[in-house]
Amino acid sequence: MAPPPLLQLTGIKLTFGGTPLLSGADLSVSTGERVSLVGRNGSGKSTLLKIAARLVEPDSGTVFVQPGAVVRYLAQEPDFSGYDTTLSYVEGGLLSEDDHYIARNLVEELGLTGTENPAHLSGGEARRASLARALAADPDILLLDEPTNHLDLTTIEWLEKDLASRRTALVIISHDRRFLSNLTRSTVWLDRGTTKRLDRGFAHFEEWRDALLAEEEVAQHKLDRKIAMEEHWMRYGVTGRRKRNMRRVGELQALREQRRTYRGVAGVASITAGAASASGALVIETKNINRTYGERAIVSDFSLRVARGDRIGIVGPNGSGKTTLINMLIGAEPPDSGTVKLGSTLEVATLNQHRDSLKPETTVADALTGGSGETVMVNGQPKHVIGYMRDFLFAPEQARTPLGKLSGGERGRLMLAQALAKPSNLLVLDEPTNDLDMETLDVLEDVIGDYAGTVILISHDRDFLDRLVSGVIVPEGDGRWTEYAGGYSDMLAQRGEDLKRSQPAAEPSKADKADKADKAATAKPAAAAPKQKMSFKHKHALETLPKTMAALETKIKELQGKLADPQFFQRDRAGFDKVTNDLGEAQRKLTAAEEEWLELEMMREEMAGG
Repeated sequence: MAPPPLLQLTGIKLTFGGTPLLSGADLSVSTGERVSLVGRNGSGKSTLLKIAARLVEPDSGTVFVQPGAVVRYLAQEPDFSGYDTTLSYVEGGLLSEDDHYIARNLVEELGLTGTENPAHLSGGEARRASLARALAADPDILLLDEPTNHLDLTTIEWLEKDLASRRTALVIISHDRRFLSNLTRSTVWLDRGTTKRLDRGFAHFEEWRDALLAEEEVAQHKLDRKIAMEEHWMRYGVTGRRKRNMRRVGELQALREQRRTYRGVAGVASITAGAASASGALVIETKNINRTYGERAIVSDFSLRVARGDRIGIVGPNGSGKTTLINMLIGAEPPDSGTVKLGSTLEVATLNQHRDSLKPETTVADALTGGSGETVMVNGQPKHVIGYMRDFLFAPEQARTPLGKLSGGERGRLMLAQALAKPSNLLVLDEPTNDLDMETLDVLEDVIGDYAGTVILISHDRDFLDRLVSGVIVPEGDGRWTEYAGGYSDMLAQRGEDLKRSQPAAEPSKADKADKADKAATAKPAAAAPKQKMSFKHKHALETLPKTMAALETKIKELQGKLADPQFFQRDRAGFDKVTNDLGEAQRKLTAAEEEWLELEMMREEMAGG
């Protein structure tokens, strides 16, 4: 027997300004359940979470929370009013019986000191403080709205491990595919005001959604054909008994009403990047560049060559100097020493991560046209601003909407529209995925993949990096940066460890510094470690893993061949589900085997060289 739900929303309806946002949404969460809530930007996902958190009252429907259950909601934009420090803000979310040590420990785990003024926090610091507040009470249900926004990769992976270790029930809204795939076991799709549920994690969602949309398209086609047949009968076949005729007339009216009230799927963004003439073969060349702030080295003795067509990703903890490095690479900031050489005929288009740099009183149309006229120049051709807005999923009536009224996703799309309208052969993108829904992310990936020029981007989205970049630059500490070939996962495999986030620390006293200096001066050199040998277990694994990987690759190809049959899903739903599960399991085992083999091979080489 299934456990009773901790949280249950039934038949939720809500209308904003005459337009139905939710028209019968359901959400049920049981103890320990992990649910991904997915849907297009503007579909009502955040509103549904606010209703679950009792922050918004629906027009109709029921909201049930099991008595005594502790619910915590992580908002996209937390409210810090009334708190002097980040620690007091986190402690404000505790229950009376909770241990305040937990709050302090979480603050430090998330890279804060607890003494920060909430009024002066960066986007990443504000998100970490709100996460600490949500986690500190060890709630029964966590409602998380875009928890990874503004977080660096080290914090995202820390959060992923922390949530995986808890028994807390989770409902997560996120554009981070890997985060959702790793954590969730059920998926609720909010589409056109109603919800559909898949009792499997997000990794299976897109395939399931596409199958449902295909079935819906077939059903609408059948409806159109039936209406056409009935209309033909109305014109030429009304010869039977009057009672039967009136019944068929009523049925035709019902079919027409069904077709009239049908809400089709929202369109897909039509994004194109303005193209300039090709740049030279060499786009950027740096030699031994350096940059320091005070006594801190941001970039130390870094050299790099970027060729035309390269896709370079830059990752690292917040505050490690990613934006400074990218500005030095494109000549926006000079290095303290060393040289930066830019290629010939370079045309740069940039997208920064600061959505708040948009003036809130400016309208959407003025932001795209520069406040002059009604056209936008795209690829050297004038395009009416309304048509260009439609390409980025803005409605015509939003032309005069102030930017301050836009959602985070709409602001993200607007900044993309501004950046990509400019002719370029070098795209520089700083956190381009923030606040974008998955459908728009898919289109953006296609645009970057097809872009004829060179791309340099900063991103904390692991899946986005793995799909797009050919090289990843990461900080190694003390201003040192290293370029690794491949995507984010390739970088981790070559590097052999995750990125580290430096923990905040109080400034040491003069006595502490003197004591540390004395210890350093009197310390004896450590004896050389004895040369290690591989254990029998490691040797055996190194010999057998290649066979295991080959067998798994063969199995994956066989399973993929079965799924390639377009009729398989309709013919045998249970068999389709089993093959899909088997494929996912085989792919996970292959990834684990490859990583283990690579680690052992690196260990063998180090021991042989030692």
